[in-house]
Amino acid sequence: MGSAPSAGFFQPLAADDPAIVGGYRLTAVLGAGGMGKVYLSYTPGGRPIAIKVIRAEFSEDPEFRRRFQQEVRAAERVQGLYTAPVIDSDTEGSQPWLATAYVPGPSLSHAVGLHGALPVRSVLLLMVGVAEALTVIHGAGIVHRDLKPANVLLASDGPRVIDFGIARAADSTALTSTGVSVGTPAFMAPEQASVGTITPATDIFALGQIAAYAATGSSVYGDGPSHAVLYRIVHESPDLSGLPDELRPVVTRCLSRDPAGRPTLTEIIELCQAASAEPLRQGEDWLPRAVAGSLTERLQQLPAPAPTPPPQPYTPTALASEQPQAAPTQTAPPKAGPGQAVPAPSAPSAPGTVPPGYRTPPPSAQPSYAYPQPSYPQSSYQQPTYSQPNYTAPGYNPPPPFHTQGFAPPAPRRKRTGLIVTGVVVGSFIGLAVLGSLLPDNSGKDGGAKGSGGATAGTGAPSGAQKRPDPQPVSYKGIDVPEDHQLMFADNPPRPAEEPTGAGVSYGDADLYYYRDSLFGEERFGTANGKLVLLNNSEKGSLETCRAVTRFTEKIGMDQLTDGSQVCMLSKAGHIALATFRGKSGAKDASRYITVDLTIWRNAEAPSKD
Repeated sequence: MGSAPSAGFFQPLAADDPAIVGGYRLTAVLGAGGMGKVYLSYTPGGRPIAIKVIRAEFSEDPEFRRRFQQEVRAAERVQGLYTAPVIDSDTEGSQPWLATAYVPGPSLSHAVGLHGALPVRSVLLLMVGVAEALTVIHGAGIVHRDLKPANVLLASDGPRVIDFGIARAADSTALTSTGVSVGTPAFMAPEQASVGTITPATDIFALGQIAAYAATGSSVYGDGPSHAVLYRIVHESPDLSGLPDELRPVVTRCLSRDPAGRPTLTEIIELCQAASAEPLRQGEDWLPRAVAGSLTERLQQLPAPAPTPPPQPYTPTALASEQPQAAPTQTAPPKAGPGQAVPAPSAPSAPGTVPPGYRTPPPSAQPSYAYPQPSYPQSSYQQPTYSQPNYTAPGYNPPPPFHTQGFAPPAPRRKRTGLIVTGVVVGSFIGLAVLGSLLPDNSGKDGGAKGSGGATAGTGAPSGAQKRPDPQPVSYKGIDVPEDHQLMFADNPPRPAEEPTGAGVSYGDADLYYYRDSLFGEERFGTANGKLVLLNNSEKGSLETCRAVTRFTEKIGMDQLTDGSQVCMLSKAGHIALATFRGKSGAKDASRYITVDLTIWRNAEAPSKD
């Protein structure tokens, strides 16, 4: 999140853009992406910031919200020299957002697209800066997952890595399978393209691709349809023919298909220092003159903070029902000019209406601060009315009402028995209707009266509310889950991953995990985000079965599972899954893992708050 890769740098706010987000008054549009829109704003002290507002499609997904809250909390711990730190956020509002420091520089993709490839020294300084940024990001337990040229900004004193960790929240939702693209295929690692395990080494592969792109101006795996690029990443070698010789050793190692063959971040910095003729040092001369000039131009075009609207003249309102208002000043009727008719006087307004020509009072003229200010509404106190009790002493007969001689006494007021009876009857019907809605629908059983079309006989009303259709199941075969790894049912497809918080899979947020304690030899198959039931041989795994069984637990010992065992799993996010155990690794295998088939009904139930 930062500057926008657009020729105009700053775009004006559109009609559908908010004016204020979280108390920050928006000034301009910086850019838009798959997850949301980025705006320019300012702190009260005049410091520019970038605010990313998440798209409504994501904010409506409970699984995304849960992941987004986790990732933002983790991102707030990242305070590196080569990152844009998160300074404010709201993960629980109607539309989540987060604010970071604004970086007044173009993205790497924008700079290369406009000015061409960077010189070798600039690329080496780019790699060193991004490697330092990843050191801080990985130290906070975050894998970026979407490191690409658009997420690397070029500041005057070095690169800045943005949007770290946010892709994991989006990647956990079902939206990524319905046309919303989060990652960029050309910069994915082989394990991402082949649904493997995501680790910090995934970001190192992306760093090698970024360096090659900066030095050559193109992707080392070519262009074309996404599936073709992903196939080349998994099965073919990168095209490094245009890469300068100084960069070839470090880039080649970063682009190893085997994550274990990639260098560490410390080794990358050492390799870059060794490839440079002079010690690498970040400074204002690290970029070529053309790119540095675009930074100056961008700073010159930086819009000023949005001004506070000037106070509007106060015009009294005629809402007499709120509080008494002074009568409007009478003015002389307008005189008719040549060829004009004198307008007819307006009719008096009914009580509680606003006469023509009057306006309601304008909003407060107090300035709007960037940070949200508390609002204390003034309460309007009304004197309570106390009705006097009508008390009649026992045995007391009041005298007849007094009337003047010669005049008939006033007729007694007629009691409105008809209205009372009508109200009782209507209330009885409403009570019966509510009671009927709470009773089970027996229209399909013997003895239940049925009308045509599923309506209750004699009423024509529907027999019950429309039932929400069950979600379609999605099946995944042969998923290998390594020890101490987890799966999330919202992922499409589910990808084994380590718990990023460092708390361990059995204490994290896993929908399904495989845990093995090497010290005590304990192996568990369980969930940290719901409940599960091991089905017996007489129970056939299905959505109906998983909804009906109640022998809930959170973990199952591996000695209870055999090939073909089925486990119903119900996550707190409302997903239901049927896991079929297919075995585990052998004693001679290099790593330990279990294999499962999964059938998932996403959003089959309302999310649980427990």
